[in-house]
Formats: sequence, C-alpha cells, structure tokens
Amino acid sequence: LFLFADAFREVRKYSSVHVNEKAANVNSSAFDHIQMKLFRSQRNLYLSGFSLFLWLVLRRTVTLLTQLAKEMASHAALETQVNDATEAAKKYMAENERLQEALSGKGDSKKKESTDATEEKLKEEIERLKAELQKTSNAFHKAKTEGAAVKKQSEGLRREYEHLMKEFEQLQQHLNKAEDKKDL
Repeated sequence: LFLFADAFREVRKYSSVHVNEKAANVNSSAFDHIQMKLFRSQRNLYLSGFSLFLWLVLRRTVTLLTQLAKEMASHAALETQVNDATEAAKKYMAENERLQEALSGKGDSKKKESTDATEEKLKEEIERLKAELQKTSNAFHKAKTEGAAVKKQSEGLRREYEHLMKEFEQLQQHLNKAEDKKDL
C-alpha cells in the first residue's frame, strides 16, 4: 500500500511538471529527464497496483480454499455417517425380513433346516424340563406325604400326652386323698 501511494504521488508530481515544462518550452534534455521520471513513476504505480490486486486475489483464494477444505472434510464425515447408517439399515431390514419369513413359515430349505434343527433342540429342552419337573413334582409329593405322616404322628403323640396328663392328674389326686386320710 505504501509503494502504491508513493508511486501515485510521483505520477501526479511529474504529470503536473510535464504540463508546466511543456508550456515553458524548456530544453529537450530536461524534458526527456522528466519524461523518464514520469515513465518510472507510472511503471512503479502499475507494478505496485498489480501487486496489490494480486495480494487481494490471493488472500480471497486462500480463504475460499480453506472454506472448501473444511466443507470437504465435513462432507466426508457426513458421507461416512450416511454409509454406516445405510449399512445398519440394510442389516436390520434383512434381519427383519428373515424373521418375518421364519414366522410365516416361508423360506428356502436352509432356513427350514435351521428351523427344524432349532425345533429339535427346543423339543429336547422341553423333554428335559418335563423330566425335571416330574422329578421335582415326585419329590414334592413325597415330602408332602411325609409331612402329613409327621403331622398325624404328632397329633397322635399330643393325644397320648393329654391322656397321660389326665391319668397323672388322677393319680396325683388319689395320692393326695390317700395322704390326707393318713394324716387324719
């Protein structure tokens, strides 16, 4: 900017001198010297102006390139996110389709074979669980019958105890009567 302003000042200075000198009809060597200085000042003005223009263009180009790079990076990140989301959606759709086919009973032989194998495993598991349930049920029934037997036995022992207590009280009363008679 400083060189541009200086060149502009020089051009104005020698342009005005050029008009004054021409009017005064000064010698030709002085006129040539002034023309040379005017030419140099104009050349400097054009060079500094062009340099200033290029500086502005380059600055704008750099800012645009920086923005473009940022946008490209953002675009690449968004593109990877979109691709990942698309792959996940395709995977979930395929899985959903497979599950719907399995539920509706349609599908090729491999799916039927895998379904049959799964059904066999489930049937075996059901049989094993039924056997375990039967064992547990038998053990529960046995424990229940043993509990009932113990309860009956305890009832019998309670009755026997009450009967013995009654006999003991009667004997105690007879003994007390016999002692009272002896004391008299």
